[in-house]
Amino acid sequence: MGQILLKLDDVILRTIEEQDIDDLYQFIYGETNPEWKKWDAPYYPLERESREDFRETINKATSKEVPSWVIMEVNGQMIGTLSYYIEDPQSMWIETGIVMYQTADWNKGCGTKAMKCWITYLFQALPIVRIGLTTWSGNVRMMSVGTKLGMQVEGRMRKCRIVDGIYYDSIRMGMLREEWEAHHSS
Repeated sequence: MGQILLKLDDVILRTIEEQDIDDLYQFIYGETNPEWKKWDAPYYPLERESREDFRETINKATSKEVPSWVIMEVNGQMIGTLSYYIEDPQSMWIETGIVMYQTADWNKGCGTKAMKCWITYLFQALPIVRIGLTTWSGNVRMMSVGTKLGMQVEGRMRKCRIVDGIYYDSIRMGMLREEWEAHHSS
């Protein structure tokens, strides 16, 4: 098992280890048109990587002082991943996200707990003043997670994403460090 970064109730965020790579690869690329991809930026195709390239991607993400990709575990089982990327290195504007790979794990509150842990960890580990989350208006669950965590809708680009022939808005949510600390100090 990887290094535990944070834990909230039954949800653990931990680093990705070598023994996780095959399971993670199977979650992501194991089936054609996986259900999770219908919600995770479905307007971008899932670009299949070879196992070797995937291993390199994981090693790059996990070799950073603050890993940019981690595992979400519930009751000892890997159920998803969380990640961040730097949108602007000068201001350390980062965007974050979560993917839960199996529908049986959805709608149980685990994603909200995991995002709370992840954002707390990122504010503790990185010199950031703001963290963002970008989704699309069809992903009501993701917008709900952001709202539950106290994020604000900071931008709405109307009808700029097409999913199954229907136009959706791109939604940018975010929160400042001082808002996070005030909202989650208890």
